[in-house]
Amino acid sequence: MMRTGKKACGLAFMISSMIAFGPVAAQSPMMVPPPPMGPHIGTRLEISAEASVTRVPDQVQISAGVTTQAPTAQAALSANAERMARVIAALKKAGIDDKSIRTASINLSPQYHYVEQQPPIITGYQASNQLSVVFRNVAKAGAILDALVANGANQINGPSFGLSDNEAALDEARVAAIRKARARAELYAGATGLKVKRIISISEGGGGPVYPQPMVAMSARADKAETMIQPGEQAVSVTVSVAFELE
Repeated sequence: MMRTGKKACGLAFMISSMIAFGPVAAQSPMMVPPPPMGPHIGTRLEISAEASVTRVPDQVQISAGVTTQAPTAQAALSANAERMARVIAALKKAGIDDKSIRTASINLSPQYHYVEQQPPIITGYQASNQLSVVFRNVAKAGAILDALVANGANQINGPSFGLSDNEAALDEARVAAIRKARARAELYAGATGLKVKRIISISEGGGGPVYPQPMVAMSARADKAETMIQPGEQAVSVTVSVAFELE
């Protein structure tokens, strides 16, 4: 009886062991499916194209200044203020409003006389006042410059020409640049036996107005010389980089 009990116990242990370990030993390696593939991208073609449009400038910016010298700082500033008042009055008489006239800088500095091996000696003071002036009447630019000088301005810089609505010209150049890039992509695709499927990306690079060098000349007349200014044309350019997918 005791032997029979031991055999039964051993048989139960073997069955239990087979139940506990049998399924694990019988498992096969798990197959993990690969991650889904993204959309297929064909041949990538990157094109950089530039386009420009021209406009006649309708805005002028000039810098007009008055420089005066006097033995004292107060006298230099006083003389400068008197002449600058005449300059501003001349601008307003020409039809330029206050918001188009801006003080760019005011400076007062001593003037020195230098002698070798001696400290410098102040001989007087120099005052300067610079205005930045913007106006729309391009045809009157020369006459305005002459009026400034006649009323005390002794420093003139400019003119710089520009466009009052620069964004509209830029948009026209953008459209032309995209069309140029598309046409170039079609050319490359045709040469390689492919076709343009779609645009992947568009980016805009450097661009903006290209200012011409103004032509300033003096035209002699019987009574006086008149400053003649030719604004010419201004080019507005845009560069775009476009990535295409070919198939």
